[in-house]
Amino acid sequence: MIEDIQAAIPLGFFLAFMIGPVFFVLIETSITKGIRAAIAFDAGVIIADIIFISVAYFSSFQLLENLSNQPGLYVFGGTILAIYGLIIFIKKPNLKEIKNQFNNSFKANYIELFIKGFLLNFINIGVLLFWLGVVIVTGPNFENDINRFMVFFGTLMLAYFITDLIKIVLAKQLKKKLTPGIIIKTKKILGALLIICGLTLITKGFLPKDKLNPQTIIEDIRE
Repeated sequence: MIEDIQAAIPLGFFLAFMIGPVFFVLIETSITKGIRAAIAFDAGVIIADIIFISVAYFSSFQLLENLSNQPGLYVFGGTILAIYGLIIFIKKPNLKEIKNQFNNSFKANYIELFIKGFLLNFINIGVLLFWLGVVIVTGPNFENDINRFMVFFGTLMLAYFITDLIKIVLAKQLKKKLTPGIIIKTKKILGALLIICGLTLITKGFLPKDKLNPQTIIEDIRE
């Protein structure tokens, strides 16, 4: 099991730095709403990941193959993500809220942030496909031992969470150098990035089926 732990830690660290919508929103949340708010958001993200890993473990290749034949799921998730980004981009800034953030008088809704993190990760079908691919690639190494599986993915998620905590703390330090104007621009950039991520998912939904072939996905992960 020590080998499983050693293999899981680098992967967890790598996952924490994968560039995607969750990465950007986590950093923005830490800067504008604080460390505890970012942790609440991240907890929602991790719960969604755990659900995906559980689904992947019990469904494995069959579900991966079925998802590859349902490109509409990419379009659906991408559309929601793009709309969310568009709302952030065009939403009129709440200057009073921003000033409260600088005065440390802003009270974050942690339950709302938890749900936000969960949904933002859950609607991204690409995340489920990724975990399915990881389970298929790593599964044979566990020799059908569920304890080894739990140790590996438990360590992976712990390494992922600890790395996220470091990112959250470092991002929070940037607040000292920010002004309300910069925060407004940051939100605009975040909205634009989410729109791009959403459009990327939508584009995947219109790719030929052979581009979504499970075997191709697995081979890409192995490489």
